[in-house]
Amino acid sequence: MPPNVITQAVEMPDLSIEAASRFVAAAGLVIDEVSGTRVLGHLDLGAEHHTPWGIVHGGIYATAVETAASVGASAAVAERGQYAVGVHNSTDFLRASVECRASVVAEPIHQGRSQQLWVVTVTDQEQRQLARGQVRLRNIERDRISH
Repeated sequence: MPPNVITQAVEMPDLSIEAASRFVAAAGLVIDEVSGTRVLGHLDLGAEHHTPWGIVHGGIYATAVETAASVGASAAVAERGQYAVGVHNSTDFLRASVECRASVVAEPIHQGRSQQLWVVTVTDQEQRQLARGQVRLRNIERDRISH
């Protein structure tokens, strides 16, 4: 950005599950705490998230990983008039689950001028990792996205 350009901070959207898109709401991630350096949330996993084989679908974990990283990365650059969009998501599914309250924790590994890298862990009540993901995000100006 040129040195004389003044940017306006981007306001964070309503992150409640009630305001989420049908896709994100169906995944069920509830955001409990947000900052530019950490996002905490949880998933109440159950039959509505199952594959035909009766275990939680990996897409739920990938969605939670992407969402948590995007929210945190966007919070980190909001004051610069930017938000962050995922450009790569690598989520490993580590342990099968049928039903539980899973904790989601997202933290940055790198936060640069143009991109960020976040790691996200999903654990069950016994602190066993169900999934772990890494998301690379690009910081972009709010007006760069066309609808």
